[in-house]
Amino acid sequence: MTKGKSGTDYESIRIDRTGQAEAFDAIGDRYDEAFPHKEGQVSAGEWLIASLPSGSRVLDLGCGTGLPTMRQMTDAGFEVVGVDLSPGMVELARENVPAATFHRLDLADLRPGGPGDLGRFDAVAAFFSLLMLPRAEIPLALRTVHHLLVPGGLFALSMVEADVDDFSIPFLGNTIRVSGYLREELNQIIETGGFDIVKESSYTYAPAVTDVPPEEQVFLCCRRHD
Repeated sequence: MTKGKSGTDYESIRIDRTGQAEAFDAIGDRYDEAFPHKEGQVSAGEWLIASLPSGSRVLDLGCGTGLPTMRQMTDAGFEVVGVDLSPGMVELARENVPAATFHRLDLADLRPGGPGDLGRFDAVAAFFSLLMLPRAEIPLALRTVHHLLVPGGLFALSMVEADVDDFSIPFLGNTIRVSGYLREELNQIIETGGFDIVKESSYTYAPAVTDVPPEEQVFLCCRRHD
């Protein structure tokens, strides 16, 4: 049984991914068309590359199309593993980044004692993937990331700054459910989850489509502490 700092465990919450993977299957490579400029994500990837020794093992949680992060990591010579719940996204990522390894798994599968064991990693990236979870599950996801990392391992993540919990929004012609926090609360949750925030940045981002509103994207570069 895996418990977060608040005492919540996976057995006490109902994991409901209804429609989430199907929405991203339908979106496919239109995601990259809608979000063509990923300066914050690229910058966080560059931080990982500069901070990791050659040959490091890197996990991309919610890898999507594999761009740009997995391609950045493979180009840097790292051993890269991608995980996504959407089979369509996994297939696109395999095409975009053939040098990486991919698994269709739920993040919850990777928890300590869970059905998916991919070993340990020197770094984990989670760009906008925690956004897709209800707030009750986010501390558990952070404990899972902590478990996946070697001591002192690196964690790069991004969220959209918003005070919402499992909130349905229209997204590229589909409906997805998202959660978010205001900046101070997000930082507190990350630190409580066992991470030191090394670097923080934010970007006001206007997607290249009309049905997705402008958003404030927060990027955190962190290190696991014990």
